[in-house]
Amino acid sequence: MTSLVLETLALACERDWRLLFEDLDLRLQGGDMLQVSGPNGSGKTSLLRLLAGLMRPTAGEIRLNGLPLARLRGELARNLLWIGHAAGIKGLLSAEENLAWLCALHKPVERQAIWQALEAVGLRGFEDVPCHTLSAGQQRRVALARLYLDPPPLWILDEPFTALDKQGVAQLEAHLAEHCRQGGLVVFTTHHTLSLKPAGYRDLDLGQRAA
Repeated sequence: MTSLVLETLALACERDWRLLFEDLDLRLQGGDMLQVSGPNGSGKTSLLRLLAGLMRPTAGEIRLNGLPLARLRGELARNLLWIGHAAGIKGLLSAEENLAWLCALHKPVERQAIWQALEAVGLRGFEDVPCHTLSAGQQRRVALARLYLDPPPLWILDEPFTALDKQGVAQLEAHLAEHCRQGGLVVFTTHHTLSLKPAGYRDLDLGQRAA
């Protein structure tokens, strides 16, 4: 697995003319799991979007392997799997079609691999079902199936446990921890209390860093 180092230096974020956080220094590498917590409006999603290259910081810098992230968009895209708070799937497409479309944006995968990924998240038999007929939890599972499709090393996930049942939560916890044990890097937000944490786990409470 590709080794990555993701850093922030004196990072600050402003939204709607309000400073959410400032002077944020982080250093993350393979094997780490960072849970970003804090009350609503503290900047959790904003921080994830900054790390994913989807926003620009108000101040400070983000570096990937020692170089400014702004100069490494292509490398970041190759090494990043981003799943936002919404499932991000198209209701008129089937589960298989959604995954084929999402993967084709970066790295096309075989149909058999998609079926295996859907089976891994408990959706065997739903491959050809239009996603608008699925429950919220099943739609979340379709999105999370991307984590089983030869995923890149850096996972940035916004509220990945949303709408999952207990079995789905336990399975996702185990999969995230295993990714870290294999040298991957996970950054995520959740209001869920983890019962399984890898050795490289740590928590960042943005509520305690309010500017």
